[in-house]
Amino acid sequence: MTTTFEPAGADPAAVLHYPMERAAGCPFDPPPGLRAQQREGPITRVRLWDGSTPWLVTRYADQRALMSDPRVSADVSRPGYPNVAPIPSGGPSGFSFITMDDPEHNRLRRMVTAPFAIRRVRAMRPAIQEIVDGLIDDMLAGPKPADLVEAFALPVPSLVICRLLGVPYDDHEFFQANSKILIRRSVAVERRDEARRALLGYLDDLMADKLARPGDDLLSGLGERVRAGELTRAEAARMGVLLLVAGHETTANMIALGTLALLRNPDQLALLRDADDPALVESAVEELLRYLTITHMGRRRVALADIEIGGQVIRAGDGIVLPNDLANRDPDAFPEPDRLDLRRGDARRHVAFGFGVHQCLGQPLARIELQVVYGTLYRRVPTLALATDLEKIPFKHDGAVYGVYELPVTW
Repeated sequence: MTTTFEPAGADPAAVLHYPMERAAGCPFDPPPGLRAQQREGPITRVRLWDGSTPWLVTRYADQRALMSDPRVSADVSRPGYPNVAPIPSGGPSGFSFITMDDPEHNRLRRMVTAPFAIRRVRAMRPAIQEIVDGLIDDMLAGPKPADLVEAFALPVPSLVICRLLGVPYDDHEFFQANSKILIRRSVAVERRDEARRALLGYLDDLMADKLARPGDDLLSGLGERVRAGELTRAEAARMGVLLLVAGHETTANMIALGTLALLRNPDQLALLRDADDPALVESAVEELLRYLTITHMGRRRVALADIEIGGQVIRAGDGIVLPNDLANRDPDAFPEPDRLDLRRGDARRHVAFGFGVHQCLGQPLARIELQVVYGTLYRRVPTLALATDLEKIPFKHDGAVYGVYELPVTW
């Protein structure tokens, strides 16, 4: 038997607001309010900033099913799409193909798939190793304590994505500053719109340069598509913004937050530091991705047809929120989900990169970067330690990507 649930019932105040706050002292765990909803049932309503009440899906299996269901849409322009913050005036176009459905999504995505293929990114490992070693050398030669974010976590993926795209690393302060603004919910929509326009203008200028003087990089490859009439220059610039922002923000936060989680779990850090085992490093990357799930605002969708989940009916036009951090802590999917276990055998089943046709394009590159970092940093700096109390570390509670603003360390 199926039923429908409307939040305007006897107690509208009982509909919880989303996103929810994490518990003080538990920075790695999903918010207690989310965990309570997961225990109570597979689906419920939540209230967003604009008063809308989309469905929140709490279970791993249901989330995977919905992320690969053609009856749901990722198109942010559709009525009912659950935005967790106001959208800049440029609208969804500023986010390129990730907020589109097929066939347009597939048309644009396949134009940048090849550079992120597993074989191609594996060939980048020596260059990534060189970057990691060089930054560790610089950090060790510098003052103590050091901010691991500024000295290491942010430069690693920024240098890598700049090389891949063909973006001058000398411009990193500009694009890093605007990226941070763009992905923060707490920043006024007008300021985020300014950051979006600044990044689009920057990438448009770069595309003009690549069209005039192409090189061996991803943006030059997009330039070939523009010249062939397969892509407009504006589309190419939007894709460049997406790849540049996502290519450094996500991995940078995983490096810093993963290091903090390991420092708080010294037995697991010792496993990684003392074992020269590539398989263990790969397993550690997957477990940290599962355990932390830094994309903590949930994947969002809107239903195109009626869908039954957990005895409830999601009606066509209803918004859907899929908190992947909660799915990755589902005890039905991962035994003892709140325990960090680098030897966990099934951690790669996580949904930290999403699932289905919209799963993260750059996940092969992210995995290689994290394998090199986690397999190198703690062996090169075996006495790495926090240089402050956990309570003093500033966490990114207000961003689309979770992490830390700074991480003071010593050795």
